[in-house]
Amino acid sequence: MTTRDAGLTGMASMMLTRRPAAASVGAMPKPRARRFADAARELLRDTLFDAASELLEQRSWSETRMADIAKVAGVSRQTLYKEFGSRQGFAQAYILREAERFLAGVQEAVSRHADDPRAALAAAVEVFLTTAAEEPLIMAIVRGDAGDGLLPFVTNQAGPVLGFATDRLGEILGEIWPKTSEHSVHLIAENMVRLAISHAASSTAPASEVAEGMAELFGPYLEKVVGAPGA
Repeated sequence: MTTRDAGLTGMASMMLTRRPAAASVGAMPKPRARRFADAARELLRDTLFDAASELLEQRSWSETRMADIAKVAGVSRQTLYKEFGSRQGFAQAYILREAERFLAGVQEAVSRHADDPRAALAAAVEVFLTTAAEEPLIMAIVRGDAGDGLLPFVTNQAGPVLGFATDRLGEILGEIWPKTSEHSVHLIAENMVRLAISHAASSTAPASEVAEGMAELFGPYLEKVVGAPGA
């Protein structure tokens, strides 16, 4: 074989080995496209939720129309309904988004005091109540009543918030104190969520005072199942 023939053979071999790779790449899914679609949808939802918060600073939920939310967000009403299906579907998703935000702050507060359960509880409750006092959604719930459409989502056992918040807080506590039994974690989470929501909806004392009271109430049990500082 001549040098020229050997060169051509090598080029042909390279081309043949590259073709299947190109074909397989074309057949593969496009994760970047999916990530873009997911990011775009998340941005849309956050924009709509933020628009609702802006409106709720000035009016009640019963006075807030879906068309108003869409207008403030800069999208059509059809886009809003396509994403959430109904006013009730939007309200539920909106409340759960805000609950997740609250719980992110709670997680950070508990993590900072992981070695002192009572201080962790007090910090978590204070962060939750302080955030809630500045949250348009909570203000709308406080201003409204059972017929306003928002209160049942938050206070009813069948509503989405109690179950979601209890489960999520249970996950947070379980991650920070992994040796604590699942039963104890759930007991703490459920009662903390119920009391915190009750105080957020009708608080009669400063957040710090409520937090200290809840820490005094739950602290002994929490230290028993988690461990007292320095134990």
